[in-house]
Amino acid sequence: MDTAQDPGIISLYNSIIRDPDYLEGPKDQLFFETPLHRAAFEGHTRLALEMLRLKPSLGKKLNLDGLSPLDMALRNERTATVKGLIRYDPNLIRVQGRGGITPLHYVVEMENIDLLIRFLLECPSSIKDLSVRQETAVHIAVRKQNFKAFKVLLGWIKRTDNTTMLRWRDDEGNTVLHLAAITNQPQACSFN
Repeated sequence: MDTAQDPGIISLYNSIIRDPDYLEGPKDQLFFETPLHRAAFEGHTRLALEMLRLKPSLGKKLNLDGLSPLDMALRNERTATVKGLIRYDPNLIRVQGRGGITPLHYVVEMENIDLLIRFLLECPSSIKDLSVRQETAVHIAVRKQNFKAFKVLLGWIKRTDNTTMLRWRDDEGNTVLHLAAITNQPQACSFN
């Protein structure tokens, strides 16, 4: 189907004709659910991309739960929508939601290796993002005992010459090695 004839996109433009501020949301609210949040959650990829094209800042808006549209697509396992959104704007991978958790942190928590690799390739700088607990994605992989994700991240860090990140400390003063030791993960302790 031609994107311009997509019923969702036709409906979007009809909504904009009725209310030119349709994509704006309430002016007095910092956090609100946008139409892009709904489209991403429901997996309406073309509609989500059209909204993002019309108003790119929507991709960085957080809803009342502290989630971005990309977070919504991830949590509802709308993989095609996730891929479409990050293809359009790879920096959406770096949008920090509740607790400073980024979509990269989330795929590490869920041990979604395919999306983890795709996110790293699409937005290499996302590896350096920290949560409010000062955790890197590697800290999260070790804390969640997701060894597959840990191995992917470690390989990426070595290939991109970011090994100094392994010495970064979380808000409790733990490096990745400290976390691996206190959580009894010998395979992560021997990551040289």
